[in-house]
Amino acid sequence: MNSIYSFTIYTSTAELPANWDDLSISTVFLSKNYLEVLERSCPENMLCNFIGIFDDEILVGIAVSQFLNLNKLASFGERDKCVKTVVRNIVFRNFASHVLVIGNNMLTGQNAYAFANLVDKKKATQALHDATNQLKKTFESKGIPIHITTYKDFSDQEIKNFETPAFKKDYQFSTQPNMVFSIHENWKSEQNYIDSLSKKYRDQYKRARKKASGIAKRKLNLEEIILLEDTIYQLYFHVARNAPFNTFFLPKNHFRVFKEVFKDKFLCYGYFIEEKLIGFNTLIKNGEVMDTYFLGYDDSIQRENMLYLNMLYDMIAYSIKKEFKEIVFARTALEIKSSVGAKPIKMYGLISHSNPLVNPYMSKIFKYLEPETIWQQRNPFK
Repeated sequence: MNSIYSFTIYTSTAELPANWDDLSISTVFLSKNYLEVLERSCPENMLCNFIGIFDDEILVGIAVSQFLNLNKLASFGERDKCVKTVVRNIVFRNFASHVLVIGNNMLTGQNAYAFANLVDKKKATQALHDATNQLKKTFESKGIPIHITTYKDFSDQEIKNFETPAFKKDYQFSTQPNMVFSIHENWKSEQNYIDSLSKKYRDQYKRARKKASGIAKRKLNLEEIILLEDTIYQLYFHVARNAPFNTFFLPKNHFRVFKEVFKDKFLCYGYFIEEKLIGFNTLIKNGEVMDTYFLGYDDSIQRENMLYLNMLYDMIAYSIKKEFKEIVFARTALEIKSSVGAKPIKMYGLISHSNPLVNPYMSKIFKYLEPETIWQQRNPFK
C-alpha cells in the first residue's frame, strides 16, 4: 500500500467514478443522488466540488466541499439586533466572506467524507488537506481568495483523524450540538412514546395536540410541491430569515428537485387550515436514521397552535411507526427539541484563516462567527 493517497477534484456529478456510491453507504448525503440535488438546486452563494481519494487507482475515500460567498447574502439573520451582531457582520463582510467548507454547511452531522473500511484515516485526511489546498489555489487563480477554511461536524472520535501535522495550526471548535432522538427498541407506536413521558411532558403533548385540532396535515406528492412552491418558499424563507445567523438561503426549486431525485426517500408534509398551507416540514430517509430537514410556517399560527412542537411530535410518531432507530433533529431550537426527548451530541470542527496573523486570534474571533447559545436541557421521560 502506498504511503500517500492521491486525490481528484470533480466539478460535476457526471464526472464521478462509477463506484462512488460503494463508499456513500454511511450517509445518503454523500451519494450521487444527493450530490445531484446540490448540483441542481444549491444556494445561489454556494459552489460545490466533490473529492475522490485514491490508493493507486482504487477509490478509498469520497468527500464534498462547499464554497460560500457571504457577500452575496442580503442578510446574515435578522433576529438579533445588537452591537455584537453589527460587529460580526462587519467582520464577515471584510475578513471572512469567502469560506471553504469541507463538509456540508446545509446539514448537521458528519457528512464531510466517507472512507473505505481498511483505509488509513490519518493519511486520508492528509489527502483531504492536500485537495483543500488545491481547491484554494483554483479559486485564487479565478481572483477569489479564500479567507476561511473549515472542516465541520465530527464526533469526538472522528476529530481524532485530524490529529496530524497538517492540521496543527487549525483552531478546533465546538458549536451548537446536534440534537439526536433515540427511538427505544420497545416502542412500536406513538402511544408507547407518550406512555414513557413524565406527567409534565404528557400534559405538554396533550396541550399541543389540542391546540392543533383545527389543522389538517397531509403528505405532499411532487405535483403538490410544484403547485404550492411559492407558498412553501415564503414559509421557509420567513423562518430562515428570522434565524439568529445564516450563511445561505435555499433556492425556490430546492424541495421540488429533492422530491424528483429522492422520490419516496424525501417526505414533505403540508399543514393546512381550510386548504390554506400554513406550514410544512421535510424529512429524509437515511438508512436507519431519519434526518429532519428544512421547514417553514406562518409565525402567527405557529405560536397560537404550537405548530412547531406538533411537527416534532409528528416526526417522532412517523419514525417510530416506520421502525427507524434515531431521528437527527440537527441544531437550532435546542430546548424545545430536548423537551420532546432529543439529546445533545457534541460536534467538533476545525477552522483557519488564510492570514497567518489572524489565526492566533481565531478563538476570540470565533465567538463572533458562532455566537454561543444559552439553553436549558430538558428530560421529558419518567
